[in-house]
Order: sequence, then C-alpha cells, then structure tokens
Amino acid sequence: MKINLYFYTRIRILFNMSNVREILRKQSFSKEDLLILLNADDKETELIFKKAADVKAKYVGNITYFRGLIELSNICSKNCLYCGIRRENRLIKRYNATDEEVINAAKYALTRNWGSVVLQSGERNDKEFIERIEKLIKSICSLSKTKPGITLSLGEQPEETYKKWYDAGAQRYLLRIESSNKELFDKIHPNDKFHNYDYRLESLRNIKKIGYMTGTGVMVGLPFQTLEDLADDLLFMQEFDIDMCGMGPYIEHEDTPLYKYKDLLLPIEKRYELTLKMIALLRIIMKDINIASVTALQAIKPTGREEAIKIGANVIMPNITPVKYHESYNLYKGKPQIAPETDNYIKDLEKNIQNAGDDVGYGLRGDSLHFLKKNKN
Repeated sequence: MKINLYFYTRIRILFNMSNVREILRKQSFSKEDLLILLNADDKETELIFKKAADVKAKYVGNITYFRGLIELSNICSKNCLYCGIRRENRLIKRYNATDEEVINAAKYALTRNWGSVVLQSGERNDKEFIERIEKLIKSICSLSKTKPGITLSLGEQPEETYKKWYDAGAQRYLLRIESSNKELFDKIHPNDKFHNYDYRLESLRNIKKIGYMTGTGVMVGLPFQTLEDLADDLLFMQEFDIDMCGMGPYIEHEDTPLYKYKDLLLPIEKRYELTLKMIALLRIIMKDINIASVTALQAIKPTGREEAIKIGANVIMPNITPVKYHESYNLYKGKPQIAPETDNYIKDLEKNIQNAGDDVGYGLRGDSLHFLKKNKN
C-alpha cells in the first residue's frame, strides 16, 4: 500500500507536537522527556520557548539584572583543552589589571545604579592572588552604603579560600562543571592531578556549604557530547539545587588542543539553537533561579543575548573591563571586541532588553529568589 508522504509527514508532525504539549504540562520531566524536548524541531521548540517565557514571567518577573563583568587577569594555572587562556598558550599577551583599574570599573557599574559586579579571571590559588581578591572584595563593598552584589568566578580553590572571600563580602560564586559526564569532562581536560572531576564536584559542594549563592553551567555543543549528556546536565543542575546558572555554546579556539576535533562539531548555528533550548528547559525545571545570558551567544548572533532573555534568562553581564585588555581575554574564537564602557552602548543594551520584553532592574542586586526562599528561615 502506498502512503501519501505529505499526509504521513503532517500526521508525524501533529503527533510530535501533541507529545511535546503533553510533556510540557507535566510538573517534572524525566530524562526521556528532556531528550524528546531537546530533539524538538522548530515548531515544537516554539512551544518550549513559550512555556519558558511564561514560567519566567510568573516566578522571577520580566526583569533583567545587570552584572558589571570585570575580567581582571588572563593569567591561569590551568591547562583546559578548550580554553584560549590556558597556561600553555604562548600566543596571547598576558595581563593583570591593576587594583585601581578594577575598583574604577566597579565604580562605573555602581554609579550607574547596577546592583552587582562579577570578578572573573584565569585560575590561581597562590597566596598573593588570594589576598588580593580579598582586598578587592572589601574595597568594592566600601563603595556603596547599600552592600553591592559581588559574584566571583575564579575557579577551584581550597575551602578556606572560599570562606575567606565569603567573609570579605562576596555572596555568589560561579564554578562551571562544564559537563556532568565525567568521561566527557576528562576528554576536555588534561589527564593530571590539576584537572579532576571529583575535585570540581567537591569544590561546588564547599561553595554551597559555606553559604554562597551557588552557580554552575555547561558548554553546549562540545565534541563527543550527546543529547543524553545535555539531558543529564539539566538533571544534574536540578539535583544539585543550584541557585544560578551560566551556560553557553562551545565555540572552538584555534590555539587549543580541542580544535583538532572541529570536524566533529555541530554547525555553529545548531550549537546556538541548542543553547537557547537548554536555557529554556532549565527555566522550566528550575523556575526561580537566576540564568545568565552569556556573551558567547552574542559572538554567534548580535542579538543572541536578547533572544535568551525572551526565553528564560534574566541576567546580562556587560563587560566593563578596561578596553585595552579585551583582546587578551580571548576564551574562544570570535569573542565580541566591544567597548561597553560607553554610555551609548549601555543605552542600546537597555533598549534591546526592553524590546525583548523586560525592564532593567536598576538599583537591585537581583539575588537568586531560589536561594532566598531556601534560606528565609
């Protein structure tokens, strides 16, 4: 019996759409549910995005919070196989912003009524670095009568270092797991004692135990990565009960060992679309956490960050690092070389956020509601 291909295709599409609708009505998702949603086509994905936007509006509101990002140094002790500032990359110019430059950048954010800043750098855990960060945290806290939100993204550290920085005034810590699959984690890191999956997990547990709003995240579209890995990543973040997330598309860098696997990668547009889907699904399953719309989305598509805001993200981190250092903090190929310190840039960013349906949360720290609810007692 011959089958009319058109009607067969229509029936399949309608069946799949119905299946996606049914899953989206559930209170919780199984791994199998997530795999179906991650594999959704464009029409089905519209349903996912609509659901995520509704969840965001209901549980965290249509507000986007600015976090002034200060990339204070690209000096790193780690040698991750995907990263452009890895220790063994001799082709980049290393820098270390001065304390004055870091404080001035923080002042820029706070005088413009942003409630928070992010301190990010290559990973170090020597005494000089630890004491410097402690001093910078205290200095930034002293800039405002209302204690500003300070997020740290400074890698794996001993528990006592996390405690020292927390006591100095930092409230949030972002440490990406990169992949919750240990086997994949090992493939994108050197096989040595300095790059250890179990230690990464222990560090995350210590961050949480100390009292930080705890954030993690993954790269989407890595070589060797499967949709099953991504479904497990979502479940990992849910089970770990994170308070905030920063995840973005993997963008290859030609000066890294992982670049040799570039032919295994999904097209960059697919990695972008898959990242948006991951953000939307995370918003649906973790309704009141903070989710960052990362710069890597903008590297692929100029409006990438705003598109993520529409479907679940609620944090944007304008780069307020001194412009002279931008080119040297080159984690991946195509990182936007922009000068966000200009008022025109910020006005355009605010307009884009409003076009995406949000207001900017000026004067607010934008603490994770998920964290606040857990700790209200």
